[in-house]
Amino acid sequence: MKKILALLIALAMVMCVFAACSNNANTPDASSDGTDSASEDGSTAEVQGVASGVEDGVLTVAMECAYAPYNWTQTDDSNDAVPIKGTNEFANGYDVMMAKKICEANGWELEVVRLDWDSLIPAVQTGQVDAVIAGQSMTADRMEQVDFAGPYLYASIVCLTKAGSDIAGAKGKSELAGHSCTSQASTIWYDTCLPQIEGADIKTAKDGAPLMLMALETGEVDFVCCDMPTAQGALVAYDDLVILDFSGSDDDFVVDEGDINIGISMQKGNTVLKDAVNSALSGMTADDFNEIMAKATAIQPLSED
Repeated sequence: MKKILALLIALAMVMCVFAACSNNANTPDASSDGTDSASEDGSTAEVQGVASGVEDGVLTVAMECAYAPYNWTQTDDSNDAVPIKGTNEFANGYDVMMAKKICEANGWELEVVRLDWDSLIPAVQTGQVDAVIAGQSMTADRMEQVDFAGPYLYASIVCLTKAGSDIAGAKGKSELAGHSCTSQASTIWYDTCLPQIEGADIKTAKDGAPLMLMALETGEVDFVCCDMPTAQGALVAYDDLVILDFSGSDDDFVVDEGDINIGISMQKGNTVLKDAVNSALSGMTADDFNEIMAKATAIQPLSED
């Protein structure tokens, strides 16, 4: 009986050793190169690689390439523009300049993908791109869908109108009542700010900043709402416009901090990439951001017309 009991104990010990070896064989070795470890929320991040999603050394960034001075399309590589993937065209602007700085700080190459505004967040969520750098406000709604690094710019809300209009001297948003207006679709300018103007005649939103500005130029609307960088870029392109800036008054737009903080979006849970981007931005100040934006505004294509 004792021999049988001893045999059973020995067999059990062999099975335990086998099970332990099997588990170790299927568990990623955190000390090896190129392996991933799963986080508690089920997401994965490279332990020793460059960053999650950038293991190949290429940061793939999406933007509209049609939103000067943040980003635009041009036909050559002048002013250090970068190629747009899958095209013979090039991208430039503030977003490209900032993306290049982030890549330089982390030793990455930059790849730009051109997408329309409504496709940007889905592209990040599905992993089509690593990040979006496209003048996105860090709103609470967006932060439920993606994670944000930054801010990489602080942009106050303003309006634009024709220099000769009867609201060109407006000192507050209440003075815009009764006038027609629009802005870019799926932005806080259209969804949050314009509804704060009591009695405003809000027209259909436009698919992109250029169409928004064209609506103002052609007289379709009396004014548009946007952020300060977009407005400053518009003045370079259209010399008959004026900026209505109500900041500092009691009759300004009411927005959250996230509405004027412009960030870089990426997949939920991608903390490795978020930390790498934030590290690159950590040494920059608001003055640095504004200086780069001024450069982008000065070289945007329409400024040469």
